[in-house]
Amino acid sequence: MAETPKLLTAIETTELIEAIGELYPNAKAELTHKNTFELLIAVIMSAQTTDVGVNKVTPLLFDAYPTPEALMAADVKDIMDKIKTIGLYRNKAKFIKECSRQLVEDFNGEVPGTHKELQSLAGVGRKTANVVLSVAFDEPAIAVDTHVDRISKKFNIVDQKATVVQVENALMEKLPKELWSIAHHRLIFFGRYQCPARAHDHDDCIKKVSEIIKKES
Repeated sequence: MAETPKLLTAIETTELIEAIGELYPNAKAELTHKNTFELLIAVIMSAQTTDVGVNKVTPLLFDAYPTPEALMAADVKDIMDKIKTIGLYRNKAKFIKECSRQLVEDFNGEVPGTHKELQSLAGVGRKTANVVLSVAFDEPAIAVDTHVDRISKKFNIVDQKATVVQVENALMEKLPKELWSIAHHRLIFFGRYQCPARAHDHDDCIKKVSEIIKKES
């Protein structure tokens, strides 16, 4: 029976995130947006879709419908047509039209700044709410997407069977609050550009961060 790997301590987790920061000092949100409304809609569309894919459709969408008022009044078929190159575009079109209506009718056309209010919007779950709070409102938050989940388990920050919420809680417990938001971006960049889900030499990933940690210690 394989031995269960020892989980990283808070200090080791912080060292790992700082080492990844050395590799990717410019890690940040890669969804193109001009304001909080555009960010919210872009994040809703990013589920199971690459940021690159979303960035290809948002200019067309926001040129036609630049405000919540305009988007709520749009024909859902036209929204679908503008975003049809991304995954699950039919459902996402319905979500963003309904979300825009809620913004107008419930929040005076403004994107709300609390977890509870954000998650009351169509198409907005915990991850999307955390991204918006972190990026738009500068609130400490960790959004657990597939990259954050996978890298946290690959490096034994959390147990392999941990749920998304457990991953988020573990990262918040092990990292100082001032690192929460940037840790999210660093883990995404590391998972996207260094340690992808496809087959690769993971020993090289371990080596790169280990060398930085040793150098800094």
